[in-house]
Amino acid sequence: MKKLRALTRALNESGKFRYKSPEQAFDYLVIGGGVVGLAIAQRLSQRFPSKSTFLVERHGRAGEETSSRNSEVIHSGLYYPPESLKTRLCLRGRDMMYERCKAFNVPYKQVGKLVVAKESQRDYVRNLHAKSLRLQWPPHSPLPGQGFRGDGNLVLPTELLTGEQARQMEPDLSEDIVAALWCPMTGIIDSHSFMESLEKDIIESENGELVYSTRVVRVDPCTQSCADLDSPEDGWVVQVATGDAEEGEAMLARTLINASGLSSTLILNALLPHERRIPMYYARGSYASYHGPGVSGVSHLIYPCPNTGPNAHAFQSLGTHLTLDLQGKIRFGPDIEWIEPPSTFSESTQGHPEDEADFWKKLLIPDESRIPEMHQAVTDYLPGVSLTGLQPDYCGMRPKLVPPWGGFQDFIFRVDSPVKGGTKKNPMLSLLSIESPGLTSSLAIAEHVVEDILHNDFGHE
Repeated sequence: MKKLRALTRALNESGKFRYKSPEQAFDYLVIGGGVVGLAIAQRLSQRFPSKSTFLVERHGRAGEETSSRNSEVIHSGLYYPPESLKTRLCLRGRDMMYERCKAFNVPYKQVGKLVVAKESQRDYVRNLHAKSLRLQWPPHSPLPGQGFRGDGNLVLPTELLTGEQARQMEPDLSEDIVAALWCPMTGIIDSHSFMESLEKDIIESENGELVYSTRVVRVDPCTQSCADLDSPEDGWVVQVATGDAEEGEAMLARTLINASGLSSTLILNALLPHERRIPMYYARGSYASYHGPGVSGVSHLIYPCPNTGPNAHAFQSLGTHLTLDLQGKIRFGPDIEWIEPPSTFSESTQGHPEDEADFWKKLLIPDESRIPEMHQAVTDYLPGVSLTGLQPDYCGMRPKLVPPWGGFQDFIFRVDSPVKGGTKKNPMLSLLSIESPGLTSSLAIAEHVVEDILHNDFGHE
């Protein structure tokens, strides 16, 4: 397989922004206003109402990157290793998301999903079904008989179907489909309304604050001796700038949470020696809208079996699947296309190499050249879908810590201390490789960060 170039840039690599002493301090500073950053800030503002929570986002509104360029699916928690954080947080996040949608009138629909299999894939769906029966309820779930959990309920109910049974549900499925797994817990959501509900909670909280159109330009560990405040303490000096400002404004974060998604390694690498920098790989996913034959009366999500690679969990994506939006419109995607950063600086980024970390932004324009390959993938299970009915819709970018041959990569919650060799007090927490099922897991990720890490591990009250 061809070697794939990764990005190992670091924030403020050019040294443009010099160190500044902080002029104000916050208990919690969250970098990144995607769905995960918002969920964490919302949880912090509710859990610790007397402490200050400050979220900074470089775009003019929330969720402008990965959070608004996905399938808007509430995943059931089916695909990943049983003991992984992805499985645990997806299962918990799924139920938390359904509860929040009901409580806050966020539009959603529990439509269910069919994972369809050809003869060679029959064992794959059988194994998925067997795994679903063995899964345990994740931490923080209600006790049996409480909340959404009934007595003896399975955390992930599924049903193994024959091809004929699957075609009774979706008549346009190929005759080559010999088995399917029905997942009734899968749903769809208006992700923008969901994020707006989190924003509202933060804004209306006692000490929560959201700041948009403001980018983080420098991060430094800070000990008591360098904090030029009335009450010096350990933490992180975060410098932010608005627009094209040549100089940033510095603030002390007692606890720093790096939830910046596609920029997460850029920020972390600024604190690491060059030889220990973490590479980031990028996978573009394209979506196509569809108007045409071959999908008459479709009412469920339809997923092919993923190409699993060396083991059952080593897939790069879930395949080019059929999704519905809340208006019933059909789209297919995402496909997967690995992209590389430029090998040399362009004139526009010369002298500011960290700017090159955003090379992927230019690649978010839907590309008609992807349509024939997507059509080929879709007609493998829906043969009546026409090529002419597919139109480029939108693209998203997945942050990957491993290349295509790298196998399964779990969510990572990395903790760093401002004091080398010291106790891990006032941590910087970096959330890495938060791709699918990140939207579904967002509330559970926030719960894990606040309750398991900050409260249990660091004693935050």
